[in-house]
Amino acid sequence: MSSSDSTSTARTTPGERYVVGVDYGTLSGRAVVVRVSDGRELASATRDYPHAVMDTTLAAGGALLPPEWALQVPADYVQVLKTAVPEAVAKAGINPADVIGIGTDFTACTPLPVLADGTPLNELPEYVERPHAYVKLWKHHAAQGQADRINRLAAERNERWLPRYGGLISSEWEFAKGLQLLEEDPELYNRMDHWVEAADWIVWQLTGSYVRNACTAGYKGILQDGELPSRDFLAALNPDFADFADSKVAHEIGQLGDMAGTLSPEAAAWTGLPQGIAVAVGNVDAHVTAPAAQAVEPGQMLAIMGTSTCHVMNADVLVEVPGMCGVVDGGIVSGLYGYEAGQSGVGDIFAWYVKNQVPGHYHDAADRAGVSVHQYLTDLVSGQPVGAHGLVALDWHSGNRSVLVDHELSGLIIGATLTTRPEEIYRALLEATAFGTRKIVETFNASGVPVKEFIVAGGLLKNQFLMQTYSNILRMPISTIVSEQGPALGAAIHAAVAAGAYPDVRAAGAAMGQVNKNVYVPDVDAADAYDALYAEYSTLHDYFGRGANDVMKRLKGMRREALAGGDLTRSTSAAASTIEERSSSAKGNMHE
Repeated sequence: MSSSDSTSTARTTPGERYVVGVDYGTLSGRAVVVRVSDGRELASATRDYPHAVMDTTLAAGGALLPPEWALQVPADYVQVLKTAVPEAVAKAGINPADVIGIGTDFTACTPLPVLADGTPLNELPEYVERPHAYVKLWKHHAAQGQADRINRLAAERNERWLPRYGGLISSEWEFAKGLQLLEEDPELYNRMDHWVEAADWIVWQLTGSYVRNACTAGYKGILQDGELPSRDFLAALNPDFADFADSKVAHEIGQLGDMAGTLSPEAAAWTGLPQGIAVAVGNVDAHVTAPAAQAVEPGQMLAIMGTSTCHVMNADVLVEVPGMCGVVDGGIVSGLYGYEAGQSGVGDIFAWYVKNQVPGHYHDAADRAGVSVHQYLTDLVSGQPVGAHGLVALDWHSGNRSVLVDHELSGLIIGATLTTRPEEIYRALLEATAFGTRKIVETFNASGVPVKEFIVAGGLLKNQFLMQTYSNILRMPISTIVSEQGPALGAAIHAAVAAGAYPDVRAAGAAMGQVNKNVYVPDVDAADAYDALYAEYSTLHDYFGRGANDVMKRLKGMRREALAGGDLTRSTSAAASTIEERSSSAKGNMHE
């Protein structure tokens, strides 16, 4: 277990009430204890998932996974409840009896197949070595072929729900992943009773009852105006898929901020919290953060920046925004239309580059300087004039979530020469993610949903150069959330509403959330220079992303074909062993 995290020096006050928020991220879950009266965060604790992300091999049996897969083990999520929650409460120094509610949030779309009682199929002995029995993490992109078919058929039939998703359904979402399950492992598909979001499954574990949350149902599950895609449409995709909506997905819907149920005796024993306290309806990590950042009014776009970035905002109008991830009535707060867009890779791209492309002596230098490699690279290049590296990159290393909605796209860096340095490529990647965000903002503006304010939450806030770069490229001031635990605080805010401490999420956010206004403002000269680079980004964006040149898709196809006839993991391992043997032999010869 990784436990970090804050221990509060605040004294608890008699008569105060508290809530717990639990944020389930990509690699760990974090619990935070929050004071209801003002949103003060008293303590937090983190539990790393023991199995992390399975994207090359399956933990049970070691089966190799195809490209674009990303799985998790649901039991890891329960461990967060058993460890991080009681640890955070102990650190806070409060009486657990004063806790009135618990709320959770999750990455999305992260579904899993379960039996009628909620048992995940991977926990059945006969299925433990079957990859499709596990959780499909949000960044499982192996259902792109199924998503393409859904999109083509929906467009041909003029399905009324398609414009609500900007004209394209993502391979990350419930229906594409469910169709992949049917077509690649029909036995498991037929065995499951529910195709359930992890956001709802964890609430099920807390309460003993299954309630779907309105957020994932609307954005990831194609639920619009109370209806799912028709049986006729689904049968046209695959006759055996006809009952997917009715028998695998449809269920009672809980509104955000409502109480899904009360804490069960079993979950009370896990967490050390009082049995019977309110458990809030589940939510998504991005959307739940909005009240914590006081970003719930029309025109306020909130970017939650971490491994990926999710952009959410409210509006009082319903329009189609090309390539958006969805618009849902009440998808963020009741009474407004909630819009979503996003980028599938941001922090993940930076981490990939540092791990795989940066020379070892840079790591050594960063260690000597007492900073991370990320900060070291940033420091090296932050003083360079805009455009001096001669590079422009496309931020599609994990595909494009918005506005192209295509996970067959891949990353690109252009302009490299024999004098290009690692820190310059790193800066180009930082800039590329900012260009991707500008593309999203411009698309919303052009569609009649103006972005009037830009607010940032998430771990990447720590990189001040990155934030200033975003401000320059967007030509907008950037405000920042005060809390370092935005999603967990947002989940706690929803718990306070579910427990009846506030009348609604907007009121709770006004009391418990906090934002620093206009922390970064654009530098006019830098913004002008970035306009020229952004024009080049836009040219590449359309050339490679809108069908003029499908080389990225062809290359992915070649990779899949090559891997189908070989074993990349074992061949790479064998090569590494050979290199090690040669190295050992050379050392032995030198000693002789």
